[in-house]
This record gives sequence, C-alpha cells and structure tokens, in this order.
Amino acid sequence: MLTFRCVLRPLTAFGTPIAGDTLFGHLCWTLRRLYGEARLTELLEGYAAENPFAILSDAFPHDFLPLPVLPSSFWHIPKDDEDDDRKKRKARRWLPASQLNQPIVQWQTLASDDEGAKAVREETMQPHNTINRMTGTTGKDRFAPYVMPQLWYAPDVLLDVYTVLDETRLDRNDFLDALKSLGKTGYGRDAGIGLGKFEITDDSPDAPAWPQETAESCLTLAPCAPQGMNYDAEHSYYQVTTRFGRHGDIEALGSNPFKRPLLLAATGAVFTMPEPADTPFLGQGVTGVSCADSRTVHQGYAPVVPLRLHCRKTSEA
Repeated sequence: MLTFRCVLRPLTAFGTPIAGDTLFGHLCWTLRRLYGEARLTELLEGYAAENPFAILSDAFPHDFLPLPVLPSSFWHIPKDDEDDDRKKRKARRWLPASQLNQPIVQWQTLASDDEGAKAVREETMQPHNTINRMTGTTGKDRFAPYVMPQLWYAPDVLLDVYTVLDETRLDRNDFLDALKSLGKTGYGRDAGIGLGKFEITDDSPDAPAWPQETAESCLTLAPCAPQGMNYDAEHSYYQVTTRFGRHGDIEALGSNPFKRPLLLAATGAVFTMPEPADTPFLGQGVTGVSCADSRTVHQGYAPVVPLRLHCRKTSEA
C-alpha cells in the first residue's frame, strides 16, 4: 500500500475540524457520487476484515506531526527548561516532521505550540435563525435564534493529510479527483451553506521518510479502534475519544441520521506491538454503527508512524 501526503489550503471557515475518520466518510459519499454506488460497494468489500482500500489521517499543521501521548517520564527536560510552566510544556503538541530522527526523549523540547506550528484557529460564533413558516418570523423554543461555532484559519495556513491507499483497488488519480471534488463541495457541518472548502496545493506521491528503523511501536495519525489487535498493553499509551457520528449526504435526510456512539483511541496514541511494527496502518473497520443502514462502516484504522521507544529494554533493566 502507498503512503503519501496531500497538502491542503483552507478556503473558507470550517464547521468541523478535519478528522481522519470523518474525512473518510465524506470521501465514501464523494466516490459514490462520482463513480456510482456499485463501485463504492466494491471498494468496501473486506473493509472490516483488515482489508481497507484507503485510510486517511487528521489534518495537521504543515510539516508537523502530533506529539505522542506518552507519560512525562519519557521526556527529558533540559535544565534551562525546568522553570517553564508545566502547562506551557504540555502546550507543545506539534513535533516538526524533520525532527523524527532525534531521540524520543527530546521530542517535547523540540515540539511547538499551536502558534509556533501555525495551527492557530480563530473560533467565531455565527448567528442562525429558524423561521416559523406559519408566522414567517422567529419565535421562542425551537424557532429562537441561535449561534454555531466556526473555525477560521489564517490565510497562509497549510494542512497535511496522510493517506494509505491500496492502488490495486483505487487508482491514486481517482482518489485525488475525489478529494478535490470533496474540497469544492465542502467538509463537515454546514458544508451546504459554504463551509469546509479547501484546495490541494501538493500531492507528492513520495512516501514519507519515517526514519525509525526496526520500530516496535506506532504513533497513530487518526482516531482508531485498537481492540483485539494484540498490542502490548503495558507499553501502549492513549487517550480515548467518543464519536457521536451522523450520516451525511442523502442519509442525513433520513428518519434516523444519527449513528451509535463509538469509543476510540484518540489521535497521537502509541501502541507497542509483539513483533517489529512494519505496517503502514493500525486498527480495524467498524460495522454496526448505524440503525438506518446496516452497510455503514466507520474508519477505525489510522495511518501510523513507526517509533522506537526502547521500552522492553528499559523494563528488563
């Protein structure tokens, strides 16, 4: 499978931050619209049996990756950094991709906060009105005016999305055409009123040069479902996130657009495997998430970066 990076430029405000599993759902609807339902059904065959055709990451600040979720004992704090506020150190959550070859104990010191990584977003509140069609005006209760948050990026911000793609099933150019079409249509909440638009500025086919050789661990780049994956629980670290999903496209207009909640390992998790980790992804496809359509799947996979924690050597010492 091919792993490559697409660089996106936001063109509008976003109603929803770009997360890999949500982006995958949008991609499926776009593929259905472009190539037909039969083609999408074919691509999804074996999806829940560790045979995904595509896996997408979250969107990260350009040339940065998420700092792994690791206990503070993993980080080396230089003497000139000891007086820094602990909250300031924890705010350093973006690691320059160019620093992956440095020892992991130094990564927190090398990492940047949102401002340093140009990940700063301005959140504004957009007023909305619901009109009572009987009176032609707003009113009380469900017809009362309300506000919804919008995320605005600076004009020069670029975002990186990593994709693991099975080119024997979906040609890379067809994938890129679908992603470009998605960028024109819009991603996430309120895409129908102009939010969530982006363009692709770079789609280099070169695989990322992850420098960690003979790695025994993986850093996840999207929310994932690691249950039953036989990882080393003693040397794996993650935070959990709950997905309260809902259907998109035409299914959003159905009688039951909401999906069952999912408990996933959040982006930035570290999983240590019993064997050297040489896979480009981790996790599993999740089924049974919809009460309205039994064919619905959720991306419980995540692209990964190989890591060497040396945890087994440390535990044996």
